[in-house]
Formats: sequence, structure tokens, C-alpha cells
Amino acid sequence: MTAQPPAGQSQWATIIARDPGHSQRYIDRFAMLAAQGADLVGEARLIDAIVGRGSTILDAGCGPGRHCGYLHRAGHRVVGVDLDPALIAEARRAEPGPDYVVGDLAGFELPSDGPQTFDAILCAGNVMGFLHPATRRPVLAGFRDRLAPAGRGVVGFGAGRGYDFDDFFSDVDAVGLTREQTFATWDLRPFTDQANFVVAVLSAG
Repeated sequence: MTAQPPAGQSQWATIIARDPGHSQRYIDRFAMLAAQGADLVGEARLIDAIVGRGSTILDAGCGPGRHCGYLHRAGHRVVGVDLDPALIAEARRAEPGPDYVVGDLAGFELPSDGPQTFDAILCAGNVMGFLHPATRRPVLAGFRDRLAPAGRGVVGFGAGRGYDFDDFFSDVDAVGLTREQTFATWDLRPFTDQANFVVAVLSAG
């Protein structure tokens, strides 16, 4: 039976329904940044550093696949999930190799011939800030259920996006995830009360 997301549409789904050209502009923006030499895979480097060779990795909210591609080339088994079909189509074109799934993070099915649990789950790109409040805990619970026994999830998003960090920490606790470490940047600067970004390393233990 196909999993159905709880009621509550994400901000991203609302945006692309209102403005179908938004996805292509997003794709074009990051292609331009890549052409200019911008570092767009710092998040993926962090994930690569915390797992062993040949690990299974889920990119939750993978967009056009830049992190998936980096991690695939590093030798990992990678699955990318995004609710935007245009972004998944671009990921399949630009970064072939990983498995890609069009689906809402609050309810999606993984390919039956691929991994069902993961050594690492990456959720970057302010994905958490786009979630409808009703789906935040279901999404985090999904991360918990898909982590391998020693797996870790790494979630990063910015302040001012409608999801207060304290509310996020409460939701993490409520679904049974453990916050092992908390940083203010993807290059692991310390998290403080004044931080405008959070990177949380989570486990299901």
C-alpha cells in the first residue's frame, strides 16, 4: 500500500503550484553558482567524513542532486528523495548513478530493490523550514525509522524560516531521536543561542 503524507502541504509544494517556473529558476541558479566555482557540496563532504566506505545514504530533499552525485562518486549507495518532479528530473540528468524518488518526506516508498535503512541521512538546503508544521514530527520519525542501528541523521536549516530551533529540538526529542551534537555551520562551528543556523547530528539510539 502506498504511504500517504499527513494533511498539510509544504511551502515548496505551494510555491511550485503557484509558480511552475520556480523549479527551473532554482536549477539555473545553482548551475550558475557551480559554473562560477562556488562550493556547493560542503554538506556532502561532512556526510562522507562520518560514514565508512560503501555506506548507504539517503538525501532527504535532494533537489537537483548535487550532494547525491558527490556521495555516489565517493563510492556510497545513495538514494535521493524530493517532492518536486522537475528537480528529480534534473538530478537524474545531471547526476546519474544514485536512485531517485519523487515523494513527500512525510510519506514515501523506497525502491524495493534498494536499501531500506541508511548509515546516514542528510537533510540540507533548508528543507525542514519548508515543511508544513503538521508534517515536521512525521518527517523526523521517518528519519528515525530509516536509520541503521549505528546510523546518524544530519539536519541543517536556517533561522527565520518559521521553524524555531527550540521547536525543532523538542520535535527531535518527541519522536525518540537523540541529538548527539549541534553546530552552527556545516563546517562545525559551535552552536550558541545567537546562531542563525543549526546543524544537528541525530541518532535513533
